[in-house]
Amino acid sequence: MGPLRWLPLLCQLLLLRPLAAHSAGPIQAFVVPHSHMDVGWVYTVQESMRAYAANVYTTVVEELIRRHHRRFIAVEQEFFRLWWDGVASEKQKHQVRQLLDEGRLEFVLGGQVMHDEAVTHLDDQILQLTEGHGFLYETFGIRPQFSWHVDPFGASATTPTLFALAGFNAHLISRIDYNLKDAMQEAQGLQFVWRGSPSLLEQQEIFTHTMDHYSYCTPSHISFSNRSGFYWNGVAVFPEPPPDGVYPNMSEPVTPTNIHLYAEALVANVKQRAAWFRTPHVLWPWGCDKQFFNASVQFDNMDPLLEYINNRTTQYGVSVRYATLRDYFQALHAFNMTWATHDHRDFLPYSSEPQQAWTGFYTSRSTLKGLARQASSMLYAGESMFTRYMWPEPHGTVDPTWALQQLQQLRWAVSEVQHHDAITGTESPKVSNMYMEHLRMGILGVRKLMASIALDRPPVSDTDKGPVGYFASVYNPLAWKITTIVTLTVTFPNVSVTDELGHPVSAQIQNSTKDPSAYDLLILATIPGLSYRHYKVRRTRGDQADTREHAAPMASTLKYSLKLRNQTSQGGRFLVPVTNDCYTLLFNQETNMLHSIQERQSNHTVLMTQEFLEYHANGDVKQGPISDNYLFAPNDTAKPAWEAVGMEMVVGQLATDIRQYFYRNITDQDYIYAIHSRLAHVHPSPSGELLCQRIEQQYHVGPLELNREAILRTSSDLNSQKILYSDNNGYQMQQRPYKAFKSNPIARNYYPMVQSAFIEDDKSRLVLLAERAHGVSSQESGQVEVMLHRRLWNNLAWNLNYNLTLNDTSVVHSELWLLLGSKPIATALRPRSGVALQHRPVVLFRELTDEEAPNHRPKNPQAVALPPNLHLQILSIPGWNYSGNHAQQLKNLRRGPQKKPQVNLQRVLLRLHHLYEAGEDPTLSQPATVDLKVALQGLGSIVAVEERSLTGTWDKQMLRRWHWRTKTGQLRGHPTSLPESPRDAIITVYPKEIRTFFIYFQQ
Repeated sequence: MGPLRWLPLLCQLLLLRPLAAHSAGPIQAFVVPHSHMDVGWVYTVQESMRAYAANVYTTVVEELIRRHHRRFIAVEQEFFRLWWDGVASEKQKHQVRQLLDEGRLEFVLGGQVMHDEAVTHLDDQILQLTEGHGFLYETFGIRPQFSWHVDPFGASATTPTLFALAGFNAHLISRIDYNLKDAMQEAQGLQFVWRGSPSLLEQQEIFTHTMDHYSYCTPSHISFSNRSGFYWNGVAVFPEPPPDGVYPNMSEPVTPTNIHLYAEALVANVKQRAAWFRTPHVLWPWGCDKQFFNASVQFDNMDPLLEYINNRTTQYGVSVRYATLRDYFQALHAFNMTWATHDHRDFLPYSSEPQQAWTGFYTSRSTLKGLARQASSMLYAGESMFTRYMWPEPHGTVDPTWALQQLQQLRWAVSEVQHHDAITGTESPKVSNMYMEHLRMGILGVRKLMASIALDRPPVSDTDKGPVGYFASVYNPLAWKITTIVTLTVTFPNVSVTDELGHPVSAQIQNSTKDPSAYDLLILATIPGLSYRHYKVRRTRGDQADTREHAAPMASTLKYSLKLRNQTSQGGRFLVPVTNDCYTLLFNQETNMLHSIQERQSNHTVLMTQEFLEYHANGDVKQGPISDNYLFAPNDTAKPAWEAVGMEMVVGQLATDIRQYFYRNITDQDYIYAIHSRLAHVHPSPSGELLCQRIEQQYHVGPLELNREAILRTSSDLNSQKILYSDNNGYQMQQRPYKAFKSNPIARNYYPMVQSAFIEDDKSRLVLLAERAHGVSSQESGQVEVMLHRRLWNNLAWNLNYNLTLNDTSVVHSELWLLLGSKPIATALRPRSGVALQHRPVVLFRELTDEEAPNHRPKNPQAVALPPNLHLQILSIPGWNYSGNHAQQLKNLRRGPQKKPQVNLQRVLLRLHHLYEAGEDPTLSQPATVDLKVALQGLGSIVAVEERSLTGTWDKQMLRRWHWRTKTGQLRGHPTSLPESPRDAIITVYPKEIRTFFIYFQQ
């Protein structure tokens, strides 16, 4: 985190500092009891429930009821819901409702998990928040208004924008770069108003509190205690609590003889912290990981300590009280100070110490990262397909209750894996296996649902050998018309493909890269928004001379001999071109490497090559810094990981595939790396533009040798001056100038790429789009490297004890799309192409039987089409049964617990996302106006439209967030989108806006 980047904010803070004089009264310490409950990390969710999590809620509720002045904040809904549904008695449920009504128990954040901020996608962050908020509102009528993001490894600028959209009044973060935090503490700058989006600016600003260097745990060293002090219940024991109730490392109880020592320690810490803030209010978090499983011990020791200090407020100059987060932020807001502002830049990467750059987790457990995004895409497609099935009327035999169960299972699995020790890859192997099992089960259920809708019968597996052929339904989950190439794996080379009308379809057959005994069938498909195309794939006899069948042509394969890495080249005299209407790729047959790419519209050629390299990691803590699940600490620059490369080209009418195979040693039988590049031969029509303009690349990486971190390096002659751009959560781009750090410069110049990254000069922009998160860096001008895989082992005792050594022996199959063009072309293509990669068509197919009616034409719903700058972020039937009217919802809840009502199948959740920044593109950055009655007419006649907060729990017209005073006066940004009246279905979405609606159709 370079100091220059933060100079403007620090200058603001220093200018404001004279206003920071504390009032004459005592310092007010807000003691906030909490338990940090990781939804999986070292132990599985079920192990955590047995060992401590259930006891947290059981004992905390009991202790809050016992003493009215006690408080507690609860954060992650996954654990609370498991307790609520499977452990809590009716008496305890009544007590929870009472505590919430009285403000003594507060839900903060309120998502299923505390999501990671670096490697999670925007859509999945919203999903997991929505799942948690929906449960809380449906069950209690409450809506969290404060965040508690204390443990994610760095802070993204997307998060404050989303939390503002969700109705939060203040945002709390903790883990930011160590030297930046020190500077902010000295400047009393840990609190500011964050304007996370450069397009939304003040429209979605949020007050942000950064925890000081003690972070979210009670201070860890108390000299007179055998533990850490203030953790009187000790340490949780896995897998079961100790039968005698005696936990290890219990702190020394508070007694008349030591209470003054505890008091002096707490007061000294409060005063130290007070010096870092501009008001006399100090947030003093009391708790840590896996705390408060025996809340009686905790409160029985803290109660007399707080009373002791408050009886001596004049002597100590400090008053203390139990508090929720609302109590603290209300006091701060009432102080009515003028705050510094921070712009849209993020707090990434995060370093905790000079040699500890937390940039390895951007890539750790790449297979899990890929599966998490696949599951998210499957859920996205399943939600809209089921909604289209239900409206205007169900046209099949699918049971809606069963369907919602399948969707709910995957919603929870996708939500769970967004946890900051899940998709990050920083968990133990058994916990990683738990996440993957939940994701796979969820994907399987939703795939069954989609097959039941699209095929009206169960699907077949990819390897099922049907005697006649297959019937395939291809569903486009995007609200745009697309043209793409769909790939099926078939077991026979002679096939004909026809559409719903029996017309021949452009297709191509070639040897499969996955299964030597199978074939890849490429089908050119043009599909309207939220619609299907249906195809019959029939085995032909091979001799087509006397038949009317149109056999898919077989692609021809050209093989090139193996070439050594240090092979000399004749300066590009032997170049093999691969061309479509948008690009010409030139490969050097003397080296089997990419030589250059010509962007045909501008006729500009960029020299470019790609290769695999490896960073060598140290595994011995005695020898220096180590890499692990979290940290990236390379010994030196990356080294080439291959000695020889082979190449083959598969040339067909639809596409040409270039397959490069990299061998660690020339004598090896098996390659360790591969690049499969595809260039589609389609004309750039309006729907085919995205297909023509991309170079699709799939990679094979591994298995790696131990303590290796593998990268794909793309080197070009672009004069990018080592400036990289990478995204925050697929939402907005951040400029990443190379910073010459004295320590660990390679790792500290790595950034997360969730969906896209690019480098550019004054002529061209090279864009990389990803279907999973990676670490990305530009260590030299014209160069971008993507970390694809890591395999690590070290002897750090902490890692060994918790099995966090990342000895990942898997083979990773990831994918990138490359776009090259002038800045205007690349700017227009990047957001739409990123969405197209994330949400590719879903292929569902079954066996074709001889006796099947030849003119089988499944019902195809009317297309949904949005403007090209507007993305349908979700179209779903969430099933919530809460009232959209808050007063009515509270009235319903006051009647007491009812028999569980039927799910609400009438309410449709619609969320729209403008993909472009203000001023980014002359056309696509314009506001998008949509008549929902027209766009959604295929679902029926709209009778009501309600605009809601991001997670659906607030009526947008009723939402009034707190205003925090800043030095800037006039509000900037585009006009605020006014909440729509229920009868008005014409809406306008401004650049980068995300707008959420409940839609009701005529039944």
